[in-house]
Amino acid sequence: MGTTGRIHYLIFFSHISDDHLSSDDSDDEGFLQEMSPRDKKVESLVSMGFREDEAKMVITRCGQDADISVLVESICRSVAAGASYYERDANSKEAGLDYCGSSVRRKRTKFMEKKKINGKRFGGGARESGGSIDGRHEESMPLPNPMAGFNLPGDRMSMDRLLPKEAIGRSFFYYENVALAPKGVWATISSFLYDIQPEFVDSKFFCAATRKRGYIHNLPTANRSPLIPLPPKTIHDAFPCTKQWWPSWDTRRHFNCIQTCTASSALTERIRAALANCEDPPSPEVQKYVFEQCKKWNLVWVGRYRVAPLEPEEIEFLLGFPKDHTRGISRTERYKSLGNSFQVHTVAYHLSVLREMFPDGMNVLSLFSGIGGAEIALHKLGIHMKTVVSVEISKVNRTILKAWWDQTQSGTLIEIADVKDITDDWLESTMRKIGGFDLVIGGSPCNNFTGSNRYHRDGLAGEHSFLFYHFPRILGCVKSVMQRMQS
Repeated sequence: MGTTGRIHYLIFFSHISDDHLSSDDSDDEGFLQEMSPRDKKVESLVSMGFREDEAKMVITRCGQDADISVLVESICRSVAAGASYYERDANSKEAGLDYCGSSVRRKRTKFMEKKKINGKRFGGGARESGGSIDGRHEESMPLPNPMAGFNLPGDRMSMDRLLPKEAIGRSFFYYENVALAPKGVWATISSFLYDIQPEFVDSKFFCAATRKRGYIHNLPTANRSPLIPLPPKTIHDAFPCTKQWWPSWDTRRHFNCIQTCTASSALTERIRAALANCEDPPSPEVQKYVFEQCKKWNLVWVGRYRVAPLEPEEIEFLLGFPKDHTRGISRTERYKSLGNSFQVHTVAYHLSVLREMFPDGMNVLSLFSGIGGAEIALHKLGIHMKTVVSVEISKVNRTILKAWWDQTQSGTLIEIADVKDITDDWLESTMRKIGGFDLVIGGSPCNNFTGSNRYHRDGLAGEHSFLFYHFPRILGCVKSVMQRMQS
């Protein structure tokens, strides 16, 4: 790991509890149980990129019972004070140590100030000292109603905003996740992404499905333009053939958020039986039961008394993907892949400002690529992708994206499976070969955010959603390399 990468780890992991560190690698659990508490902490620090002798030294200084966050912050203080082993390394100055040291000093001071002051900016009271990294001890960031973002297609005015100097310009970045996250999550995400205010948008303004998402980006907000033709924005406009069977008491105009699973045939049969065995119109009790199930599972009316789940092809249409984009894999995998994807028209509206900026094409770093929602949005905007580095853990999703790419694109696609494999050295080498990244885009897993996850809704501390922290780690490295390349 390069010097810049170690500094990022100092910042991003400076207040992680022992539980968070041990949750990412279940294969090591049995081994760690046989280790002493001291050795466990040494192992944790080494896994973050610290040297073993440095880890042992800080444990001796702070004590074996010190929390891992205290140990890492102690190293941060050493770096800020100029006592780190970086400055004892003869090669450190050549690696740009003075810049890194001042960066740690500024960011750590900023972080410590945030821990001391209250959370008024995010609409809440004072934060508890030593709060969790996932923001559970912070107040909730207020969500707008309606979730119309900074502007919508057709709006004459757009919201003006001031971005921090270090966030402006190339490389542009765009981060997405579910809006209805646990308490404090968006405040924490914002604090790791230059304190930029999230743009909360419900995709019902772009299609016939509700999809409430938050976006943090440094893109301009003026002169956006939607994809043409505009997609239908109500259920009956999207699927007019269902209208003849739609009962008047089912008042839905938009589908609920697209999920990663679908209703069972047993449920649809229970609904059919309930309606067939009662008067027309059904009693209020039956209407309420059927309506709630239809809303929860996005069921459509396909006949008298008959409801059915949306087909994968219909979900592709709602989300803005090409027809049969996910065809060729199992239905279960299709629902899962689509449920975790971008809504293409919403993302394309935000990215449309890049069209005039990069008439000759752009290089993209796509983190947590999924089935290529960002790439398809750029393609539909007419933006040539010269090189895309796609990072996606799912082999099924990589297969879908690769098949689409080979059929539609002339640029270079570089595929990487695990975001943890993206090192600073590899990034700099790749960026110098291709001329840097113009856009870093992605939406980390929301598994531990969503309300449907009743057992592991752990916010940013969750096993999957914890991967968010790799986004600012990688983004920080990209911006640092871009500065060096442009100087």
